[in-house]
Amino acid sequence: MASLYRVQFLKKFLGTSPLMARVAPFVIFLALTFCQGQFGAASAYWFYLAKTLVGVWLIWEMRPVVPEMRWAMSWEAVIVGVGVFVLWVGIDRYYPHFKSSVLWNPRLQFGQNSMFAWLMIATRTVGSTLVVPPLEEVFYRSFLYRYFARPDFLSVPLNRFLPWSFLGTAAVFGLSHFQWLAGLLCGLAYQGLVLRKNRLGDAMTAHALTNFLLSLWVIGRGAWQFW
Repeated sequence: MASLYRVQFLKKFLGTSPLMARVAPFVIFLALTFCQGQFGAASAYWFYLAKTLVGVWLIWEMRPVVPEMRWAMSWEAVIVGVGVFVLWVGIDRYYPHFKSSVLWNPRLQFGQNSMFAWLMIATRTVGSTLVVPPLEEVFYRSFLYRYFARPDFLSVPLNRFLPWSFLGTAAVFGLSHFQWLAGLLCGLAYQGLVLRKNRLGDAMTAHALTNFLLSLWVIGRGAWQFW
């Protein structure tokens, strides 16, 4: 019963606060990310499964109150998505990374071709492709970029170029990734797409395409360091 009340409170909270509707889901998702690996090696995988399912629910609850969170397809989105993937992989060896305390390799944890290994690989692929892009793009490109310019962020058009917000948002996005330089350049590219198209959907599509291609690269090459 208590959990039901918490769910109802969150739904009401998201609906009454434009800021919280864009920030709270990202913070919840981030909190679950921090839990990965904190309760034994296997918890890195089970918490990823849990946060993916929670993320799906959060996105569903956000839809009525975050109108800019709508997928959109364009040739620019495809070019940026593929280009960021090539960049991410191509420059990986040329700069130092932040170190991760957990190596995310479900085949090593659960067995080369075990059911659990494939479940976690599928979860990571689906999660990074369909769940992460809406949550991150809403937080970084819709909220943070505009909030840096003005606390009344909804009054700032999505296509307004703000130099310090442009650089600051990309820097925060980059520092949230172990591959910080690739993340920074990626943030600049996605933000530029939002500015060009005056909507969030193209950046969501580009982000999803990048992550999907990266997932295929990880699975095909065994390049688990990208996960």
